[in-house]
Amino acid sequence: MRQQRWFPIAALAIGLFLVNVVARLITRFAFPDDDAAETRTTIVMFSVIGVVLAVYAFRASHNRRPSEWLVPDWVLGVGGAMLLTLLVGPFISGDQPFGNGSDSFFAQLALYLGFAGGGTLVGYWISVAMAHDYRSRSLKAYSQQRQAKPRRIVRR
Repeated sequence: MRQQRWFPIAALAIGLFLVNVVARLITRFAFPDDDAAETRTTIVMFSVIGVVLAVYAFRASHNRRPSEWLVPDWVLGVGGAMLLTLLVGPFISGDQPFGNGSDSFFAQLALYLGFAGGGTLVGYWISVAMAHDYRSRSLKAYSQQRQAKPRRIVRR
């Protein structure tokens, strides 16, 4: 099943959504009427999402070009998780998606995209800085191949 094309996308989306579910359940049961705790939990949740995506970008950039992992996997995985977080997540905490108004909905959308994009950039930049990304590894292999001794031709 892990070899299926949809598996990494679904795993990323479900993993990011589970981070949201845990944060909402903590807020709902541990801090039922505390707005400050809800705000802190939301910031921690978005930070964890950013860290998860930084690790994902760091690992995915090792063996694949950004065009191979960023567009299909990241966009669909993060997009699916974001839709689940914004449209299904509020029902977990006993609310509705537009229960606090459209400004709160779009603020969550902006925060999600900001932390997701920022975490991905940080992970990819760390991979590039450490020369672990696909392009750096390809250039290193090419330079090692070019510096190797040429083949010796044996004449008969």
